[in-house]
Amino acid sequence: MKTYEPNDIRNVLLVGHGGAGKTALLEAMLFTSGALTRMGKVEDGNTVSDFEPEEVKKQISVSLAMAPVEWNGVKINVLDAPGYADFVGDVRSAIRAVDAVILVVSAVDGVEVQTEVAWELAVEAGLPRAILINKLDRERASFERTLNELVRSFGTQVAPLELPIGEEHDFRGVADLLARKAYTYDGGVKATEGEWPDDVASRADPFREKLMEAVAESDDALIEKYLEQGELDEKEIVHGVKEGFAAARIAPVLCGAATRPIGVDRLLQFIADEFPSPAERSSITVRTKGGDEKDRPADASQPLTAFVFKTVSDPYVGHITMFRVFSGKVRPDSSVYNATKATEERVGQLFALRGKEHDTVAEIPAGDIGAVAKLNHTTTGDTFSTKDDPVQLPPLELPEPLLAFAIVPKTKGDEDKLSTALARLREEDPTFRVERSDETHQTVMFGMGEAHLDVMSERMKRKFGVEVVTSPAKIAYRETIRAAGKGLGRHVKQTGGHGQYAVCNIEVEPLPRGEGFEFVDKIFGGAIPNQFIASVEKGIVKTMQQGVISGNPMVDIRCTLTDGKFHPVDSSDMAFQIAGSLALKEAIDHTGVVLLEPIVEVEVLVPESYTGDIMGDLNSKRAKIAGMESAGAGKQRVKALVPQAEVARYSIDLRSMTGGRGAFAMRFSHYEEVPAHLAEKIIAEANKAKEEAQKK
Repeated sequence: MKTYEPNDIRNVLLVGHGGAGKTALLEAMLFTSGALTRMGKVEDGNTVSDFEPEEVKKQISVSLAMAPVEWNGVKINVLDAPGYADFVGDVRSAIRAVDAVILVVSAVDGVEVQTEVAWELAVEAGLPRAILINKLDRERASFERTLNELVRSFGTQVAPLELPIGEEHDFRGVADLLARKAYTYDGGVKATEGEWPDDVASRADPFREKLMEAVAESDDALIEKYLEQGELDEKEIVHGVKEGFAAARIAPVLCGAATRPIGVDRLLQFIADEFPSPAERSSITVRTKGGDEKDRPADASQPLTAFVFKTVSDPYVGHITMFRVFSGKVRPDSSVYNATKATEERVGQLFALRGKEHDTVAEIPAGDIGAVAKLNHTTTGDTFSTKDDPVQLPPLELPEPLLAFAIVPKTKGDEDKLSTALARLREEDPTFRVERSDETHQTVMFGMGEAHLDVMSERMKRKFGVEVVTSPAKIAYRETIRAAGKGLGRHVKQTGGHGQYAVCNIEVEPLPRGEGFEFVDKIFGGAIPNQFIASVEKGIVKTMQQGVISGNPMVDIRCTLTDGKFHPVDSSDMAFQIAGSLALKEAIDHTGVVLLEPIVEVEVLVPESYTGDIMGDLNSKRAKIAGMESAGAGKQRVKALVPQAEVARYSIDLRSMTGGRGAFAMRFSHYEEVPAHLAEKIIAEANKAKEEAQKK
């Protein structure tokens, strides 16, 4: 593939709800441009961008894919993002690599949850947004209904540029509201231009009115004329659409049916003519090593600045790193400086990705997107720069993964394989996190939802040959005491020869929550030698780590060593450890032990209409509501303190209650006593699990 100048490049992201037809649209773009001789189908598992086995099996996109489309002298880098909430991390990272987005909306299903999420992310990034109403050839498709939903959801900036000619099975072309021309398709990919059919002409005026309103509202001078005269001339509308779209004040709407493909050539030409090139985008802001900010234009003569937006781990090839160059250029067989990791990387062959295929390129200049294999240190979100002028782009902001599952290899002995797989997948997907819990002795993986973690488990098996078994992650309960108490630990075995002798007296008392453990030495007169005082503490700590009622560690206790006895020959480190343990157990018999559970701060962001359901659900989860406030844009923020056990699967619960329109954040707060009736059940289950483990 030849090298393109920044003026001749367009970087575009396809976003929208799952099933809206983004993958089919990219397939149609490639076919219409001549890059494919035959269109693949999602249901046949042979599309360019859905090539991962998990995608073929599930018939949904689960990973970001890309393909360059060459159209009339313009290179259009098209990124196809997954439409399901579990994979929103790819959407967020891809938005950083493009200059505009196309929101693909099904004419059958209309505006759905991820349509709204994708729109909000594009608005947040300040990117121009075009809309394609897709699937107009399907049964129950309605352009007018879908357009009205778009206007209700996103405002009057939604501006129709085209009308469908026919709908459902009669859909055969599009009518241009600006040029007043009809473009019909008779089985080919290129449209035949003609005059408006009578049925289009008779219903076009209200839609032209919507278009004029959107253009007028995007420009102060035009709104004044429109209010005075009630209309704008053709030149003003055309200019207003171009300027308004570039400034993200107008969202032009086009029509199509990707699988036919109808309207796709028009969309490609619109991208080539109206979408901003990297050269037209305002300079990016970078941060220097000293913390200062400066601007970098999209110019190949400038020092290198590039952003890594996706990393794919391949057990045979190694890492494949996808990046967008904002300034400078990357050449094969050269070095780049990873400013994020403060290390140099050796670049080998460069290529443009078309799904899973690699097309070798001579260079990746400013404004373009490319890929490289076998980098050693680079991960998603890193900045490439030069060692002489190291700068960084803003870090990638991703949602925190909050659904947790414990994970073990199905085959004993595969622990090393599992560790490798988890590390590689973590490098590939920043929304996937892995932790080893010392308290529960589990390896826990965190993801954005069940589908996300299912896909990760499948990839472990396919890519790294390790099959895993998952289970709910254990809650890190703890134990503590309610009152003060005393205990005597006596470990004496003297039956001839070298014996064992250790006696200690301790007092225990509860500490304020969160204080942990405190050991106080009040031995006088050498009742216990100094070297054995540490042994007593060690024995107490070991017993506390094991717990006494549920196998969970004990916390918030002060142990005071008050007295004891030793033997000059038979006393030993181990004897005093045992005595310390016995003393603690006896003291606890007098104090009473209670179970503590972790409490988390939960902050839920939902549309106002769901607030009542959220409050009711949180109250049913033993929550203490801490407050509620408006978050703007018709949303409410609810804050609460909730037992972690009650919200272990809250990502699933919230999605079910709000249809995916809610979001939440969660962080540890403190420990509190578990209500007695629940504690009994938890303790019984813990002891049962312990007995079963001992039988194995």
